Amino acid sequence: MIEFARNVRLWFAPQEVREEGHTPDYRFSLANERTFLAWLRTALALIGGGFAVDQFLPDLRWGWRVGLALALLAAGVLCSLRAVNHWVRCERAMRHDQDLPVSRFPALLSVVVAVVAVVMVVVVLAGWEG
Repeated sequence: MIEFARNVRLWFAPQEVREEGHTPDYRFSLANERTFLAWLRTALALIGGGFAVDQFLPDLRWGWRVGLALALLAAGVLCSLRAVNHWVRCERAMRHDQDLPVSRFPALLSVVVAVVAVVMVVVVLAGWEG
């Protein structure tokens, strides 16, 4: 937990990350940044999907519509937070010549998106008239 708190502090002080270890090949830092941006694009897509479900499926029962929208919005929020945390952890690992950190988050996010998709398939096949 202490390590997580330190990483959160580093989210807002990236210059402190530069003071650790040695500077890696800039190509690795740029690849880390591209990965961060890809996670942010995924988060924005999930958030947009959550708003789309809420706004464009008015005939869907309220509980289903809100549940699906909130699931997508929550996944988007978690994905955006995970993006910056993963960026800091990878940057620190590269500066200390350590293995890059592993994570279960991609699997968790995939399962959440798959469950939402399956629920949407069921809703579409069953019809959504309330």
